[in-house]
Amino acid sequence: MPSPERLEGDADLPARTNVVIIGGGIVGVATALELTERGIDVVLCEKSEIACEQSGRNWGWCRQMGRDAREIPLILESLKLWRGMNARIGADCGYRECGIIYLLATEAEVESRMKWYERNAKPYGLSTHPVSGEAAERLQPGAAVKWRGALYSPHDGRAEPHIAAPRIAAAARRKGAKVFTRCAVRGLETKAGRVSSVVTENGPVACDTVVLAAGAWSRLFLGNLALPFPQLTVINSVMRSKVLETGLALSASGGKFAFRKRLDGGYTISHRHMSVADIVPDSFPLFFKFLPLLIFDRKGLKLRFGRRFFEWAKLERRWPLDHPAPFEALRVLNPEPVGWVLAQAVASLNECFPVFRDLEIVERWAGVIDATPDAVPVISPVDGMNGLYLASGFSGHGFGLGPAAGRLMADLITGSPPIADPRPFRYSRFFDGTPMRPTAGL
Repeated sequence: MPSPERLEGDADLPARTNVVIIGGGIVGVATALELTERGIDVVLCEKSEIACEQSGRNWGWCRQMGRDAREIPLILESLKLWRGMNARIGADCGYRECGIIYLLATEAEVESRMKWYERNAKPYGLSTHPVSGEAAERLQPGAAVKWRGALYSPHDGRAEPHIAAPRIAAAARRKGAKVFTRCAVRGLETKAGRVSSVVTENGPVACDTVVLAAGAWSRLFLGNLALPFPQLTVINSVMRSKVLETGLALSASGGKFAFRKRLDGGYTISHRHMSVADIVPDSFPLFFKFLPLLIFDRKGLKLRFGRRFFEWAKLERRWPLDHPAPFEALRVLNPEPVGWVLAQAVASLNECFPVFRDLEIVERWAGVIDATPDAVPVISPVDGMNGLYLASGFSGHGFGLGPAAGRLMADLITGSPPIADPRPFRYSRFFDGTPMRPTAGL
């Protein structure tokens, strides 16, 4: 993957702050920016480098199309924030409103997308709309196949993952946030049932509020606090090409491919809908919670048993705060890309768009997506520990949702009117009998 733009962190931990944010991904840095702009003292701690995991490894799509209905109000606000992000942070995060098109080759695909459109897009008045096969050819010309139709979202966009989160973090720092890299948080201390401090590998920081935005590490961190969180992970594989002039500016998916233009002139390419879920020790106690998601996404998720089972089995589940945490030994999740998944994507892309037959792939990588049973994130206080908030489980949607997720978290912490209804994102839904039913359009 393109290395995330390096941010030189602060040197000396303060003795005290108002809010500590754990995790330097897109949601963590967006929360830091929001709180700092509201005059709140913030310390952000990242165990490695900003955007070193999934926030720097994703496709870079910022889309309203295909969303779970519960996420739509949040993504609409997030797209507004993305559009103004460059001016807000005084740097280019790569955001461009390029439009996204889902190219549909079969009547079954058309029927599936139209169901999502009728149930989700129309009630919210989204700019996403169906177009004919002929219109799809005009929007994304040069296909060697005849499309039955398409779903087109002209106001969706893209940004550059390897620079977006680091530059948002840099802006938060210029505005007063303290940002510490290579600074793992081992755990929390409490007084009278409320957060009182975090303990980092470099020392403690007293605080009133903690935001856990640790992505795939969140379940492990909360487990050491005896707080449950149903979270599993999937591996998504991605690649990028050399500069290639195709005339195709819309981000697109169809067949077995998905692609977007990059600022460097190449393309980011992936499989349209195929990820690998490694079976790990947590897969067994969480099997029935995740069964509805496995059924819902049975065509796009392949289970695999291999070395990750044994790697995760070796990780400590409980540790004292005066000893290194497991994420100090394994600071970055860096899985191998799945070759057959990427081979399918390239073959499908070449078959559908001959202009890509001269494509030269220069890099392949993979990221670890953290998922919840209903494929909807948690942005919420954590029941059972006053002062602890969770922003995790974004299920592959975190990059696009990131700016609004950060604002919603800041609203919850400060008591401001929320940017979107927070109830769908509440932590307690996993334990209060709420049905775990994914409804995204995928």
